[in-house]
Amino acid sequence: MSHFPHPKLQLFCFAILLALVSFTANAQDSMERWRNFDFSKSTLKSADVTGMPLEDLTLMRGIVFGRHGRVFKDATIKTYLEAQDWYKPNPDFQNSLLNATERNNLDLIRVAEASKHETVQPGDMRYWRTRALTPRKLGKHSGAEWLVLSSEIEAIHGKRFESDAWLQHYFDERYWYKAGKYDPKSLSAIEVKNLAAIALAQKRSRKVALAPGDMELFENRLISAPMLHGLSLYELRLLRNEIYARHGRSFQAPWLAQYFFSQPWYQPDDNFKDEQLSGSDKTNVETIVAYETKIHDDLSRKPVTRSLLDGLFVEDASQMRQEIYARRGKVFKEPWLQKYFSTFAWYKADPNFTDAQLTELEKRNIATITAYEKKAVSAASVIEG
Repeated sequence: MSHFPHPKLQLFCFAILLALVSFTANAQDSMERWRNFDFSKSTLKSADVTGMPLEDLTLMRGIVFGRHGRVFKDATIKTYLEAQDWYKPNPDFQNSLLNATERNNLDLIRVAEASKHETVQPGDMRYWRTRALTPRKLGKHSGAEWLVLSSEIEAIHGKRFESDAWLQHYFDERYWYKAGKYDPKSLSAIEVKNLAAIALAQKRSRKVALAPGDMELFENRLISAPMLHGLSLYELRLLRNEIYARHGRSFQAPWLAQYFFSQPWYQPDDNFKDEQLSGSDKTNVETIVAYETKIHDDLSRKPVTRSLLDGLFVEDASQMRQEIYARRGKVFKEPWLQKYFSTFAWYKADPNFTDAQLTELEKRNIATITAYEKKAVSAASVIEG
């Protein structure tokens, strides 16, 4: 029996290889000028990037970083850089290696790239600071990408994301990001509209009836449990606390305080007391709490199904998995995770916790969520640069 691949398969593989070689050769030709351009000392002009194909702009960005050895996940940039004799991969690359001239050049390149994207991509929001997003430009995105897009608008103004360690890490790796004292009033009218457009598009793409920010519409209306279907535990908690926030409640939990202080409608009122909540607002809080409690309790009482996980991206699923341990009192090594669970009334730290205390159902649910995490979309899928 022959062990050689089928002739058609051989032909297909050869075609792929030929296309890759052809792409690399064409890229080398079109990028000849920029391969030897000193981006650290020479400043690009708008005329240099005007009219350049998107692919060339992406490779140009790769060269700027590549001169310092940055390792890219993007296959196109990675393949191109590895074909350059000057490229020396540096796994310890830091954005601090870039000087002011290189950063200015990257700004010009990234704006040119953003202008050529058919739909808006993570990394593009500096281009859209003075332009209103349209439904066509918004396109379709994963949960992580929607979150990065909306957060990017605020990150441009220095916002920190201490409640989402992965999100903070993502922006810490952006060469343009400078954390500072964020004031939501610093957002322009166009940026506020773009935030609203992204939130609406995200909600529609997930087919959820409610999302954080919507409780203004339910100040005199009742919500129902089915309307909460598809929301993550994180979103449910935001939604519940939003009802209080719209009455001016001050929050002790840092991540909640930070979140609501970033909302343009939030006006703290130190005189507000939780017991003042009444009518539909009080009933809506009770509805959300009951829905949250059911999800929490079912993690240890019922098998976790795919339908419960659908719509969650990997960071949400991971938090749900950790909650199974938290409800048994596990003390977490990660400070942000320990701080998060410590804010729940049901959490009772048990320094003597071991996995042996988990039930078979809990172990199966952990395995189910772990399997989902391996396939779920993560922030790692967003554009680099």
